[in-house]
Amino acid sequence: MEIRIRKAKREDCAAALELIKELAVFEKEPAAVEVTLAQFEEDGFGTRPIYDLLIGELDGKIRGMALYYEKYSTWKGRALYLEDLIVTESERGKGLGLALFKAVIQEAYDRASGRMEWQVLDWNQPAIDFYKNLGASIEDEWLNGRFSKEQIIKICQA
Repeated sequence: MEIRIRKAKREDCAAALELIKELAVFEKEPAAVEVTLAQFEEDGFGTRPIYDLLIGELDGKIRGMALYYEKYSTWKGRALYLEDLIVTESERGKGLGLALFKAVIQEAYDRASGRMEWQVLDWNQPAIDFYKNLGASIEDEWLNGRFSKEQIIKICQA
C-alpha cells in the first residue's frame, strides 16, 4: 500500500467535497454541508484563496484530505488552524491520517507558526486518542462561539 500526500489541485475539489459530506454524516450532521462545488473551488483556488488543502492518496486514489488556513494569535503570532482532517471510513487505521496530520504539522513548522490548533468532538474518542498519542493537549476550558449565516444577516439588518 502506497501513501502519498500532495497539495491539492482545483480538480481535486469534487473528491474533497465528497469526503466533507462523508464527515458530516459521521458527525451526525448530514444536511449541514451548504458549500457548493463552485464556491469550494473559488474559495481554495480562485483569485483570493482562503484555505490550503492537502490530498491523501492510497494506491493512487483520493482517500483523505486536510484543509487548513492561517489565523493570527495576539499572543503567539502566526497560527495554523486545521479545519478538517478526513480519511474515508473504509481506509482508517492504515496510516493515511497520521501522514496527513504530520504534513500539516510540517506546514505549521515551515510557516514559523506560534501554534497549531484544531477541534475535535468530545464524543470522538478515537480521534482524541489519536491526537493525545502524538502529545497534543486537548483543552476543555475554552468554549466555542459561533454565529450562523442567518444570525449574521439578522444582526446586520436590524
